[in-house]
Amino acid sequence: MGLKDEFATRNFSIYAQWCGILCMILCFALGIANLITLTILLIAFSILCLISSFFILFLEVPLLLRICPTSASFDGVVRKISTNYMRAGAYLVMAVVQWLSLIVARSSLIAAAVFLTITSVLYLLAGIKGQAFVGSKTLGGQGVAQMIV
Repeated sequence: MGLKDEFATRNFSIYAQWCGILCMILCFALGIANLITLTILLIAFSILCLISSFFILFLEVPLLLRICPTSASFDGVVRKISTNYMRAGAYLVMAVVQWLSLIVARSSLIAAAVFLTITSVLYLLAGIKGQAFVGSKTLGGQGVAQMIV
């Protein structure tokens, strides 16, 4: 099944997974871009955005848990977030943190907050529709990790 076939399945969890990859890129870029501000609290939110980007990377690309040296507790946390509802909740928490950055100052971190919220809604829709979480083969899901080992 190619990428085109995956999108044709109308499974919201695949849409959310790819939106999550976009969130990871945005969080990384915006986290670095906002580190040069003079507001200490905005720098703290930028660091949280950077941390979110790395968490999303391990959450959405399960192959990395096998090939990157991480702690057992971190692996356990990432593996617990396996259902659509749990992923929606995780993205919602990350989105709320970025929305709270607006209290400090208006910044480009709002773009990360918007896309994290969209991803959360997509995972929630997948859960509401009763669609099982389906990982994209392109991102290392559905047996790709087992083929490596």
